[in-house]
Order: sequence, then structure tokens, then C-alpha cells
Amino acid sequence: MIRPGSGRTAAGMVSMAALVIVFTACGGGDSGLGVTESDYHIALDESSAAAGEMTFDIHNDAEQTHEFVIFKTDLAPADLPTDANGDVDEEGEGVEHIDEVEDVTGGSTAHLTVTLDAGSYVFICNLPGHYRQGMHTAFTVTAS
Repeated sequence: MIRPGSGRTAAGMVSMAALVIVFTACGGGDSGLGVTESDYHIALDESSAAAGEMTFDIHNDAEQTHEFVIFKTDLAPADLPTDANGDVDEEGEGVEHIDEVEDVTGGSTAHLTVTLDAGSYVFICNLPGHYRQGMHTAFTVTAS
């Protein structure tokens, strides 16, 4: 209940409510799952998440370009099927290509939003030679 003469309080409450609505609609400042790519390494802020929609904030901390590829697989990160050059065969046995961001240039950040089911995943950079040099990591999605 607003008392007479308390117009500032009412205006303040309306302004605060509007800010809460805008803040919530914009995601509440909630950032995605952090991924840092450097030369021949992928680091994750979290190694697992609950199933559902998630956004990966992929920062390339290197000077050269990288990419971020998601596979659902029960294979270990270093055991994905490869072609004659040692790069991952993205249609190979035992891997399901989910999505990817190509050409994440040095110093930039890209975002990828995907819906992931419970299971095991491997994230890689599949530019020539990068996977062979260790640019891969495991990620687990748990039932929500």
C-alpha cells in the first residue's frame, strides 16, 4: 500500500521493478560456460553441466585462429577417429558431430548456444594438426 505523499517511493518501486524485468529478460547477466583456447590446449571453467540449453563463451587466448567443435562420444578425447593426416574424421565411427564455431581469431571471443543431452562429449579444435597436438578436452552432461 502506498501512502499519500510518498510519490518518490512509488516511482522508485516502479523503476526498480522495470530494472528487474529488463535484467531478467537479458539473461540476468548470467554468462555462459567459459572456454579458453590457447595454442594446442582447451581449458574449461567447468568440466560438466546439467542437460539442456547452454552457451559456451569461447575465448581464443592465442595469436592464431582456432575453432571449437563439439562431439558426443563415449571415446576418450585422444581416441577420436582420425584421417590420414591425424585430424578428426568428423563423420567417423563413434562420434556424433553436434555443432561448431569456425575461425575464432586470436584475441576474440565467440559464443555457441546448443542443447545437449546427458552423456559424454569431447571438444576439439580440428584445424590441421591442432587435434594431434592435444587440442581436445572431455565434458560431461548430467541428467537435469
